[in-house]
Amino acid sequence: MKTMMFGAVAAVLLAAAPAHARLEKITVHGKSLEGNLEGNSPDRTVIVLLPPSYDTAKSRRYPVVYFLHGYNSEAEGTVAWTHMEERHKAAMAATGREFIVVAPDNNTLLKGSMYSDSVTVGNFETFNANELVAYIDSHYRTIAKRESRGLFGHSMGGYGTLRLGMKHPNTYSAIYAMNPCCLMPRPFKAEEGAKYEGLTPETLKNADFGAQTTWAVAVTWSPNPKKPPFYADMATKDGVLDPLVIAKWSANAPVAMVPQYLTALRSLTAIGIDTGDKDFVNVDDKAMHAELLKFGIKHDWELYEGDHGNRVSERLEKVVFPFFAKHLVFPKR
Repeated sequence: MKTMMFGAVAAVLLAAAPAHARLEKITVHGKSLEGNLEGNSPDRTVIVLLPPSYDTAKSRRYPVVYFLHGYNSEAEGTVAWTHMEERHKAAMAATGREFIVVAPDNNTLLKGSMYSDSVTVGNFETFNANELVAYIDSHYRTIAKRESRGLFGHSMGGYGTLRLGMKHPNTYSAIYAMNPCCLMPRPFKAEEGAKYEGLTPETLKNADFGAQTTWAVAVTWSPNPKKPPFYADMATKDGVLDPLVIAKWSANAPVAMVPQYLTALRSLTAIGIDTGDKDFVNVDDKAMHAELLKFGIKHDWELYEGDHGNRVSERLEKVVFPFFAKHLVFPKR
């Protein structure tokens, strides 16, 4: 009798206990990342932020918002410095909308995948847009439809957001690019390439930022499996500009991609882009804004007071997460 009463009381207390959001750290294997020439691991750390009711409302399904981190970064560290878990909780409380956030690690040997497919780096575009989404839909209670799936990212992750949003509109319905970098075809001088050609993966570690980012671009957008040690083509050969490599890099610039993906862009439920008035990448961001306006692509645009990262955390709570609360399809209550 006492045992039955204890069990009944425990059940009542459990039912009355407040629900809590929580963070999970998992590993997802990417078959599309196997065999890359840099030796980047196909086993990727993924941070999953679950909403408060996830453990109690067992029949409920949730929209999912995917996050792409920036260059020279990784998922766990970015979730920490942006206080993403706390911002997620606050935004859900303010909007009354609960959703899952998924932050995969896309760090590589040269510090950035550019969210692209490359024999040298690995097929990170395929991993993020296809494999990861399929894994999350099969292991969590998601609403497995594009109308309930969003994508956002910061810096290189903002670039990845626009790239994947244009190329995979059947996967995501709403996208938000925060301080996106690398949107315009990059100017390149022969003397730069001549300087970078002589580097090795070892000496690159102590090279300047320009050298590191340029080789990160080369291994993703101009890979060459027959050209060690980087397994990539630089934009110069023996100090002379290589027009084919320049063309390959330019073809991956989202501003240049817009005219090819108008149907995809128009199919998206919502597009958001922001940048700081003191952000070193805002010239590219303004160009993307202008290109979308030229073709009549509806989008939210904000040039706010700030730099490349000083307001990212607060804007997650006040702008980005409410953007998805407004534009994604949630379950009927």
